[in-house]
Amino acid sequence: MRDAHPTERAVGMVHYVSETDGIGGHLRGSDAAFRVRELERFPTQPVDADPGAYPHLVFRATLRGWDTNDFAARLSDALGVSRERVSWAGTKDKRAVTTQLFSVYGIEPSALPTVEGAELSVVGRAGRAIEFGDLSGNAFEVVVGDPERPENAPAITAELSAFGDPTVDDESVAVDDGPTTVGVPNFFGQQRFGSRRPITHVVGLEIVRGEWEGAVMAYLGNPHEAEPTATREARAYVEEHRDWAGALERFPHALGYERSMLHALADAGDDPGPAAFRAAVERLPSNLQRLFVHAAQSYAFNLILSERLERGVPFDRPVAGDVVCFLDRDAPEGVELPDVDRSQRVDERRLRSVTRHCERGRAFVTAPLVGTETTLATGEQGEIERDVLGELDLEPAAFELPGEFASTGTRRAILARTDLELAGEPPTFSFSLPKGAYATVLLREYLKVDPVDLG
Repeated sequence: MRDAHPTERAVGMVHYVSETDGIGGHLRGSDAAFRVRELERFPTQPVDADPGAYPHLVFRATLRGWDTNDFAARLSDALGVSRERVSWAGTKDKRAVTTQLFSVYGIEPSALPTVEGAELSVVGRAGRAIEFGDLSGNAFEVVVGDPERPENAPAITAELSAFGDPTVDDESVAVDDGPTTVGVPNFFGQQRFGSRRPITHVVGLEIVRGEWEGAVMAYLGNPHEAEPTATREARAYVEEHRDWAGALERFPHALGYERSMLHALADAGDDPGPAAFRAAVERLPSNLQRLFVHAAQSYAFNLILSERLERGVPFDRPVAGDVVCFLDRDAPEGVELPDVDRSQRVDERRLRSVTRHCERGRAFVTAPLVGTETTLATGEQGEIERDVLGELDLEPAAFELPGEFASTGTRRAILARTDLELAGEPPTFSFSLPKGAYATVLLREYLKVDPVDLG
């Protein structure tokens, strides 16, 4: 195995699985160089259906240069409604062209505004809001800018094909005759934690431990070298002085979330207590509150996968004690979509039959996103899970948290596998991934660059 970039190691992605030198280069040289299209999975009624029974208007948006949260805020402002009435299935990146579904409660099609950089088309109505995860996956078309060693891509493809299925002879993998099946550890990508300032998991760990002041300071402080000078100076000031009103004068107005927290703390007086720090965190949007805890879970998950890699335990098939889940019966063709609600612990008696299911893409080995109802594995994988959680001072009961921070937990497939097609100069990658899997986790194996160049 090859050591990952230090920034990736800081969020639990300790290794690359391919040994070949990366092709170099960068992603997102332009918005059009990174295209994402949702594989939709949300039932709707015709737009003329009864709005009393189907009060949520569903529309498809193709966004250029819009972060999903920022677009939702812009849309809610234009509509004059609460941002909480705008929902979507998956958060997309700003520097891309993305196509995805949104729903808004209680509006008519004629009310949809014109938004620069957005093409909106009405799909229909629904009886409930779109929820996070209401999609099957995403299809990607990604162009790598300024690659230094594009000739290395076929060798990396062969290594990733062998990782996804060790029965494949990596020297015989053909990469010029159409798609090739490749596999990578299903890490949470750098975006989960912050590409330039990876601290969301740090905030989340403080919340799970009940350290609300620590959570606030992790978010407001922690200046990072990738940030503008004024931002770094403002974060350093708040760390040194704990002067909330003074920090408000220094934090750039573009940092609206930080400023909202600072307003709450300034209103609480010179010596805010735990309740005030918690209230400051709760000033943030509910989806961001959840993201902090999810990032803590994701960090632990990444560490568990990295430890499994280091021990040489396979990803494509189970060992005794593993917990597997099975293929979603409604998964679209070409997407291996795990259904974590259909899971089973693997003992020696079932090992051979479950292995066959994994080989055929019908079952998937999982690891925990720890929460109050998480089932941990036994055997060697169980040992890995308990060791990592012990080192982080986490246990399932700790996720019995107030409000948006609570999490029952789940499990997640540890292998992301896809049919990948590589063509053109500069290299263009086309592939689809199930929901929750990150394109950059696959592409990092090819580029092997600073995560900033992947973001």
